[in-house]
Amino acid sequence: SNLAGVIQHEVYVPCGETDPAGHLDRLCQLIEDLLEAPRPAGQRVRGIGVGVPGVTLVPEGIVTWAPSLGWRDLPLQDILAERFDLPIFVENDVNLAALGEMGFGAARGSRNLVCIAVGTGIGAGIIIDGALYRGHNHAAGEIGYLLPGIEFLGQRYDHFGALETLASGTGVARRARSLLEREGEEVFSQEVTAEDVFAAAREGKSWAKKVVSETVDYLALAIASISVVLDPEVVVLGGGVFRSADLLIEPIRRRLEGVIPYVPRIVASPLGRRAAVMGAIMLVLNATTEYFVVKRLP
Repeated sequence: SNLAGVIQHEVYVPCGETDPAGHLDRLCQLIEDLLEAPRPAGQRVRGIGVGVPGVTLVPEGIVTWAPSLGWRDLPLQDILAERFDLPIFVENDVNLAALGEMGFGAARGSRNLVCIAVGTGIGAGIIIDGALYRGHNHAAGEIGYLLPGIEFLGQRYDHFGALETLASGTGVARRARSLLEREGEEVFSQEVTAEDVFAAAREGKSWAKKVVSETVDYLALAIASISVVLDPEVVVLGGGVFRSADLLIEPIRRRLEGVIPYVPRIVASPLGRRAAVMGAIMLVLNATTEYFVVKRLP
């Protein structure tokens, strides 16, 4: 981006299935591709912001735990700084999304907010009085590990938490396949995805509507717990699952009415997958420049 936070070049690369070293190699290649992209004359790169789907120590930039990437205690910031000789800023990806929503998106002007991303996993970025809240272990917002009921006590969750197993994109797909098999209905020729479930719900398929209704329940429980503890002004919902926000947000609001003292404003992210990118831009610009001009996205 430029100094006004306007994105000038974008590259999207799927993570794919690989080992921990392969994920690191792919990240480095992506950064190299971006650094080699054409840019206006006279512009120089001031820094690099990186969002990681896992627990990240700040300001050290050590990824202590990122199960989806297989990273543990990885000094990512030092590795990238040595390779690229630029200021590097590493942060949890949903924390960056929260910054992006506060600066450019649905929470613009808010100082107390929660950004929840529901995709392959579930995580939250928490901003209190205008500042990110990370917690003692820098693990605040790992809401995928919320317990939706007492029956989840006594079980062990190493890679994905109890809520994630039910309400993430993979959790939605897993519950749908289980329901189809139990009821003896026709199973998709290919593996069911969350997108298949939401599409079937729009078509009025009873099994899909049941799965979506349960997903609403699980997410409403999570938002209720978060809201009574943090009392946010706004909860921004993003990630792949909320591409189907029309089936989720209004029912979640209805579930919360009369259940908690104050229902926050609940909105879908207008930034989509750009939210974490915009947060990374804010992070780098705030750290490397003496001024920051916020402009509308093109």
